Amino acid sequence: MSHKISGPSDYYIRKLIRDLHKTKRRIWKKVSKKLSGPRKNRIEANLYRINKKTKNNDVIVVPGKILGIGDLDHKLTIACLNSSKSAQKKIETSGSKLISIDELLEQNPQGDKVKIFY
Repeated sequence: MSHKISGPSDYYIRKLIRDLHKTKRRIWKKVSKKLSGPRKNRIEANLYRINKKTKNNDVIVVPGKILGIGDLDHKLTIACLNSSKSAQKKIETSGSKLISIDELLEQNPQGDKVKIFY
């Protein structure tokens, strides 16, 4: 009988989950738990929802994908697993910053003033 991998099979996502969990910070553990579940349970956030629920200069983490429906009218720092091409363009034109979750973890290992976007 072969060994069946439970959770994501992508090496980089599995490594990200381990790195997030090792920090022992509650916010990063929540993000790692959300990423370790099935792909169908990951967040798909549209830009109009992000715009509606955030303020200027917020730092948010989306444990999933960002889609390009809607616009941003204020500056944010957004960390996500991946995003659509249209979302990337709209984020750049609004003056916001799009980074990976790895980069945000390196910049802010304590998770201070970071919000998880569900």
